[in-house]
Amino acid sequence: MLGELLRTTPHSPGKIDFAWRAVVGPAMGRVTRVRLEGHVLIIEGDTQSWMREVSRSSALIVRRLNGLLGADTVQQVVIRA
Repeated sequence: MLGELLRTTPHSPGKIDFAWRAVVGPAMGRVTRVRLEGHVLIIEGDTQSWMREVSRSSALIVRRLNGLLGADTVQQVVIRA
């Protein structure tokens, strides 16, 4: 139900942030910020250690985000610490 609602509404910063937090959980959600530029998800974080975790999990995160937001919404990830 959540995925259907998210896939059918226009992308907004709040929607992307909500989907991000739903996918990565509260701990990672607190120490990261995301934005979607076209099909590129830009992830910024507070520490290198969290960004390593994001990098290790990026394929799974992208699959889950695309499941919520729609196929091929996120095609590339840029990680910045």
